[in-house]
Amino acid sequence: MDLISALNELEDLVETSSKVPFSHKVIIDEDRLLDLVDHIRTSLPEEVRQAKWIIQERENVLDDAKREASRTLESAQKHMELKADDSEITRQAKLMAEEIVQKADVVAQEIRGGARDYADDILVNLSKNLDEVFRHIEKSREELRKYS
Repeated sequence: MDLISALNELEDLVETSSKVPFSHKVIIDEDRLLDLVDHIRTSLPEEVRQAKWIIQERENVLDDAKREASRTLESAQKHMELKADDSEITRQAKLMAEEIVQKADVVAQEIRGGARDYADDILVNLSKNLDEVFRHIEKSREELRKYS
């Protein structure tokens, strides 16, 4: 059961539980509630691992882009050495290689920023969902204590 499913089931539990007459309170099956909380707890690390994996994949893409830029630069340098007789070609090749490296750096920065923003969005949404779950749990616990 994933985190969203567990949260949906928790919401269903609250919505379908027996109502206390003349109040906005409900009677919730404690075992089922605690089981759902346990599922939510066990789902959290997976969501966090997924966010970390996404960041790692973005970093891998950045590393690949840098390696490709480095290979392109090396290739351009070798090519320039072969054509060293013509200084204009050499100058243009150096400029092209520098442009490629600059573009790769810009792309790498954009990918890093996107990965961080995506991971942050996931964590913000996760935090909001957890806050809501914890409010429901706390409300349910308060209601249970009233009947003790």
